[in-house]
Amino acid sequence: MTRLVIVSNRVSPPTGEGQANQGGLAVALSSALRETNGIWFGWSGNETETFTGHVNFSKSDGVTTATVDLEPQDIDEYYNGFANRTLWPLFHDRTDLAEFERNFAGGYARVNERFADTLLPLITPEDLIWVHDYHLIPLGAELRKRDVTNRTGFFLHTPWPVARLLTSLPSHAKLVNALFAYDLLGFQCQAWLDSFLYYVHDQFPEAEISDGVIRIGDRTVRVVACPIGIDAGDFAKSATTPEADEARESILRSLEGRDLIMGVDRLDYSKGMEQRFHGYSRLLQDHPEFQEKVTFLQIAPPSREQVASYQDIRRELDALSGHINGEFATAHWVPLRYVNRGYDRLALSGMYRSARAALVTPLRDGMNLVAKEYVAAQDPENPGVLILSRYAGAAEQLQDALLVNPFSPEELADALHQALLMPLEERKTRWRAMMDSVETQDIRWWLKRFLDLLTSEHPPRGSTAEASESSEGADTKEAAQAAASS
Repeated sequence: MTRLVIVSNRVSPPTGEGQANQGGLAVALSSALRETNGIWFGWSGNETETFTGHVNFSKSDGVTTATVDLEPQDIDEYYNGFANRTLWPLFHDRTDLAEFERNFAGGYARVNERFADTLLPLITPEDLIWVHDYHLIPLGAELRKRDVTNRTGFFLHTPWPVARLLTSLPSHAKLVNALFAYDLLGFQCQAWLDSFLYYVHDQFPEAEISDGVIRIGDRTVRVVACPIGIDAGDFAKSATTPEADEARESILRSLEGRDLIMGVDRLDYSKGMEQRFHGYSRLLQDHPEFQEKVTFLQIAPPSREQVASYQDIRRELDALSGHINGEFATAHWVPLRYVNRGYDRLALSGMYRSARAALVTPLRDGMNLVAKEYVAAQDPENPGVLILSRYAGAAEQLQDALLVNPFSPEELADALHQALLMPLEERKTRWRAMMDSVETQDIRWWLKRFLDLLTSEHPPRGSTAEASESSEGADTKEAAQAAASS
């Protein structure tokens, strides 16, 4: 079997399948690496005074990881800089927060070159290479410069921005041109793929786009919408474990008969938590009958605390949560529980199962697996209601959620009102349809689909085989229209 080489910014060493502290993505990728005797390469998360290219090898649960340490300047310019202060806000439609610094772009290019130089001796001509996410867009091109001809794929876990925003990046054409070095490009949903195709059509008029394939110069690149999933069966089982039951019963006791509304997000301005808080406040204001009858729990572990915009959003949420509790709380009821810490997946699954409604309302999100986890954790006989942003990739699959505009407090409040009063039979019907999707297109479906496409040859010119499958092969005109309307 062809060996798989996975490359990502950070590496998640396996701790054994089914472990509570390991996510579904890491489990699935670890399983594929184990089956192919592959390696997982990336940054260790540590820094070193001088970059030497020394590779730290480790083997755990049958998976080999290979990591490198980066210099402080690399971390500042490549990771904290270009990745998190330029590309992340840009890819989430926040050009107001994007910082365009030449040294950031220089550090990004330098680290991708160093990754290519360090990875080169580790791969053989037969290896299959799979690069992940926006941190490493140029890596495929850097490997091609070093005469690597292996089948190489790239998967973007974030949204792809609309063309008019992406062109604000000074090096946008160079960045996208680097993507043409890959054999397969994967996007989380059709909307993000359409945005990419529209940009290519607009900025690279020489490109020929048809049937899910881009031909430009001597390169032929297949593109596909391939939504990532979760291990639905495993997550559903985790929600009924003793640990999950303990978490569920503990939180139900603390609610004293009140309904629970729940949100779980990494602390990030793209997650729409500020707007969500305003929506909840609007519910309590417009429907005072819910006061002292509901509690909203928002779990938001901090992230990227060295970046100023993340410090700003934490201050804003601290102030807003205090304001809401100050306005509506009573001596016996705190309407909003805002928690800046994380919980393991067993505890989370139990909490999900106890929630009458979940607010998953990012302003922009590549997929959002919390939405799928919430669905998988529900009791089939008494499921909760998913309230989901139209601007999350998951909305394309989970059409039976209550889809909302996350920027509108009134719409959020209306959805909460509908969820809290929704009859049991409607809740069960909506949940069943969503669970069918979550189970069918799970993490293993995603893994197999991407790798099958990566190992297959490109369709010949004029082939309609790709177009017939889930509409990834939308022609240029249709893709442009879809992207322009999003």
